[in-house]
Amino acid sequence: MPHTVALFAAASGDQGPGNTIRIVLVASLLGAALLAWFLLRGYRNDDNND
Repeated sequence: MPHTVALFAAASGDQGPGNTIRIVLVASLLGAALLAWFLLRGYRNDDNND
């Protein structure tokens, strides 16, 4: 029984860069969406630019 606890502890502590990559991906997707919104809102035609 103590061996399985040690195995689970070792497995959970050695996850690698998974969480960091997820955070970077989500942040970059949000940043790209905000950048696209910021750039594309200048091309909106409101019919008041005579």
